[in-house]
Amino acid sequence: MNKYFGLVYSVNDPAGKGIADYIREYYGLEKSSSCLNSEECFEGKDFILAGFKDETIYLEYLDERLPGKVTEYIVLSRHSSARKVKSYTVHHTGNFGDEALYGGKPRSLGIANPVVSHKLLLNLWKLSIECGVDKEYEVSYEATHHGPTENKKPLCFIEIGSSLDEWHIRRNHEIVGLAVIRFLENPVHECRVVAGVGGRHYPWKHTKYAIEENYCYGHIMAKYALAYLSYDTLNLMINKSIPRPEAIVIEKKGTRKEHREIIEEYANQEGIVVEYI
Repeated sequence: MNKYFGLVYSVNDPAGKGIADYIREYYGLEKSSSCLNSEECFEGKDFILAGFKDETIYLEYLDERLPGKVTEYIVLSRHSSARKVKSYTVHHTGNFGDEALYGGKPRSLGIANPVVSHKLLLNLWKLSIECGVDKEYEVSYEATHHGPTENKKPLCFIEIGSSLDEWHIRRNHEIVGLAVIRFLENPVHECRVVAGVGGRHYPWKHTKYAIEENYCYGHIMAKYALAYLSYDTLNLMINKSIPRPEAIVIEKKGTRKEHREIIEEYANQEGIVVEYI
């Protein structure tokens, strides 16, 4: 099946809109009528670029509003951090707990696309070095969080963090836009597909493994969400990922013995490898 990507953003988000504008200008895209109830719509060779009025965490309707030939979604977005860390991040979506304060449904995960998100992460890492901002901007996975969760095709976010200052910078739009463009022009990618457990919201050990060992992560459950760890949660993490992870990578210092026992029992039952970092 040929890949056809849905690049989506909120027209009210200066980061997402800026990235989208860079991609549109780079390709010289013309307006398209292929998107339903969108604010903006442009079509490329193997992708559609669609802007909506809603915030990206509420884009639960992409299956209905974008052409059926779209195989997966890449969400162009801003990222907020209380620490105001300058960053370029990628992550998948979902709510492990009983609340859904930022879109999606409780105890529900979106479908992860670990191969796509990994290549985007690597592109961001390489571009940050090429553009000389690697000492200023962190490149990282984020743990799975927020919505949307109910689209029926794989979805990941690529983001500029972490404040209004960074969201408006044209250089940041260019770097993240080029990360997406390089992916679109060469989407073929091979990596070891895994799920991650443990670590902080910015899981630096998992990110390090992804960059240095070619591990591509689907869902990552941070240490703060481990109260919700169960067979059901692990089932979601494994089955809401295309491709399906062949291993669960655990940050040992970020988990307790009881967590590791649950994961090992589940993995043994499902024929999945467990690895510790």
